Amino acid sequence: MKNTDNIIQVSALSPDYMGFIFHEASPRFVGIDFSVPANISSSVKRVGVFVNHSADFVIETMSRNQLQYAQLHGDESVAFCDALKQQGVKIIKVFRVDEDFDFGSTNQFELVSDFFLFDTKGKLYGGNATSFDWNLLHQYNQAVPFFLSGGIQPQNMKDIKKLESLNIHAIDVNSGVEDCPGIKNMNKISEIINQL
Repeated sequence: MKNTDNIIQVSALSPDYMGFIFHEASPRFVGIDFSVPANISSSVKRVGVFVNHSADFVIETMSRNQLQYAQLHGDESVAFCDALKQQGVKIIKVFRVDEDFDFGSTNQFELVSDFFLFDTKGKLYGGNATSFDWNLLHQYNQAVPFFLSGGIQPQNMKDIKKLESLNIHAIDVNSGVEDCPGIKNMNKISEIINQL
């Protein structure tokens, strides 16, 4: 999310989480002078999305925007996650999945993450508008609840329902419900909510 009016519209649908991307290379980058609108519901948890930023940048940005979670979408180490956790930051650690992904690589992050997020491995760090083979998630040990991401749109919700035996905490919608990068289509989001 980056457009104030769109943020307010989407928040009216009461999503559990709302993400704001602070990675400048992203087409969804919120901008230098961004601040989260004050009038969005306090029930919506605010997530800052970061890609290989410094710990100081993450902490300062989270404080300034009153964010509750840091979604770490880069190549952050266990030590980096732990250092943030020691500062009271709640961590959503992202893993980019393809058919060669080793789910055993998540084990070392279990104690330093509140949630995992599994996204499609692509050219970008996120927002690739494609899904990975969600059947691969049966290889995951389900130890940490996870967000499912990657090209989610109303048309593939039936496939997500087949995964309900897994430890899915949330569905992360982004590029699959957009009119253009950062601008969400209200009808598509409403349809997903209705299906859920």
